Amino acid sequence: MIMAYRFVRLIETHSEGLAKALRKKIENCPKLVDYHNVPAEELTERVYEVYRHLGEWLLGKTEADIEQRYSAIGKKRAQQGVPSCQVTWTICLVKENLWDYLKQESVIERPAEIFGELEVLELLDQFFDRAIYYAAVGHEQARVEMAQVAIHS
Repeated sequence: MIMAYRFVRLIETHSEGLAKALRKKIENCPKLVDYHNVPAEELTERVYEVYRHLGEWLLGKTEADIEQRYSAIGKKRAQQGVPSCQVTWTICLVKENLWDYLKQESVIERPAEIFGELEVLELLDQFFDRAIYYAAVGHEQARVEMAQVAIHS
């Protein structure tokens, strides 16, 4: 667990740069054209918060915390006109950005470090799988609510 902690701290320490790099990837990604509806500062801040507090998200937060946070993000993106497939792809890019960074920055010197990195990757997978699911749930809820408002207007 010590190695996992080291990798998480590495990400948290470089969270601002990681968030800015991800924003550029999103801005340049042809699969995410509707993200122009999301203010760049808002997007950077949401990603920064995940990276900056990654240890809390991976080790301290419950599934209910992830549900609350990502359902709200899914709802907000639906209200901003971002399709659910683009929300899903963005969350995948957030994870991919972390993996790329870890591959670039990690120098494994001992076999025990491999297990630490694998542990982090497993925790990241679990976290982002749940984030994708709950963002989709929130997005669907918002679409239903918006449809009901349109019908009653």
